[in-house]
Amino acid sequence: MSDDLGGALSGQVAIVTGAARNIGRATALKLAADGAAVVINAAQDRDAAEAVAAEITGAGGQALAHIADITDASAVGAMIDATADTFGSVDILVLNASIRGQKPFVDMTHEEYRRVIDVSIDGSFHTAKACVPHMISAGGGRIITLGGISWHVGALNRVHNLVAKSGITGFTRGLAMELAEHGITVNSVSPGFIDTVRPGSAGTRPPMKTSPAIDRMGTPDEIAAMVHYLCRPEAAYITGQIMHVNGGLFLGG
Repeated sequence: MSDDLGGALSGQVAIVTGAARNIGRATALKLAADGAAVVINAAQDRDAAEAVAAEITGAGGQALAHIADITDASAVGAMIDATADTFGSVDILVLNASIRGQKPFVDMTHEEYRRVIDVSIDGSFHTAKACVPHMISAGGGRIITLGGISWHVGALNRVHNLVAKSGITGFTRGLAMELAEHGITVNSVSPGFIDTVRPGSAGTRPPMKTSPAIDRMGTPDEIAAMVHYLCRPEAAYITGQIMHVNGGLFLGG
């Protein structure tokens, strides 16, 4: 593996799900800038995923765009195999992919409810399940999930999202306890209100009813910076934690 960019993550291989835009894209760029080879996963948008990969390689880094629906275990397996074949290992997994729905519970179908949960929960299961053996074999690794402020403070018309994000916290803490003996840390980054480009399927952005102490929306780069930190060597003693990045809108606990 090339160490063209140098950096603390040189020689590391990262997979970022949902990396074609927004927080996933910012995270992929941040990890690559610190020397990691990065697999850019997207469910459908090949052009956007390849554009992120091209941005990384154009800056002298290593990247691979791979289209895979992470709710499909066989598609995930193929992605992990392609990663190992191309770069030789899997050291970092960032579970960023999610679907943001916006619908009142009384109008929500079970299919709509399950689809949001399946991406966050089943997708995380399939992807981590395929990556963990590589990390164990290498003697360590990092897994970072993406949570969200909504399930901590509540939100209208987002029952499916709140269930998914609360579940990802349990997933994070359970894996952290099981995998610590293998040198694998597992943490979650919980963004506040972030200025992202929302697809039409996500609905209208819900208003902030309370302003954060830092009175503005956050940026994808600010979330990516926390994910990046958790991947670095100096974060080796942090595991099972929910890292809130929300400008003081929610103070944790």
